[in-house]
Parts: sequence; structure tokens; C-alpha cells
Amino acid sequence: MDKRIKGFNLIELMIVLVIVGILAAIAYPAYTDHMIATRRSDGQAALLNLSALMEHYFTENNTYVGATPTALGVTSASQQGYYTVAVSAASATGFTLTATPAGAQTADTTCGALTITNTNVKGPNPSTCWD
Repeated sequence: MDKRIKGFNLIELMIVLVIVGILAAIAYPAYTDHMIATRRSDGQAALLNLSALMEHYFTENNTYVGATPTALGVTSASQQGYYTVAVSAASATGFTLTATPAGAQTADTTCGALTITNTNVKGPNPSTCWD
């Protein structure tokens, strides 16, 4: 009588767990980095929208002074809520807009707060944070 016991033994199960652990250790940081970079587009869109509204305000008033998100009819939160936008500097001839990370996006240590000016100068690092 040759009865074979079918199933996994402990060594096989431990090998599978080690492989799954290694894959998870590699995949999770890559996933979180990708999500942070993807959420960055929420701040970019909010800044570009507010920038267009600022230009419209300038054409009607010949100054940027007084142009705030509230005056322009938008909320300070971005569409998905990952950024808070504000007019950080406004003069008669120029402005600087800032999108500050909020919520889960505060983990973005690569770019942090995004900025754009009336001359379309983007910060902090256009090649990394805006492309």
C-alpha cells in the first residue's frame, strides 16, 4: 500500500511566503510613488484653471490686485481635494499662485508646493513636477 500524502509541506509554504513578501516590498513603494505623482496633476489643473481666471480678471480690471479664489468664484481646494490653492503674491502687473499639498498628498517630498506665475514660470522643478 503506497499512500502518498498530497498537499503542501511547510517548506514549500514558507518559500511562497518569502517570494510574496519580496514582491510586496518592491511593489508597494513603487505604487505609492506612482499615486503621489498622479495626484500631482490635481494641483497642476487647479493652478492652470486659477491662472486662466486671473488673466480674465486682469483683462477686465487691468490689475491682478483683488483677484482671490473667492473673488474669482472658485474654492481654495482643488477638484479632488489633494491641494489647496492660493494667490501668494498679486500686484498690478503680476501674480504667483501656489498649490499646497493636503491630505494624502503631503507625502509628496519630491515637489511639495507647486507654483506658477503670470509669465507661466512653474516651480519648484518644472521637469520633475510638471511633466
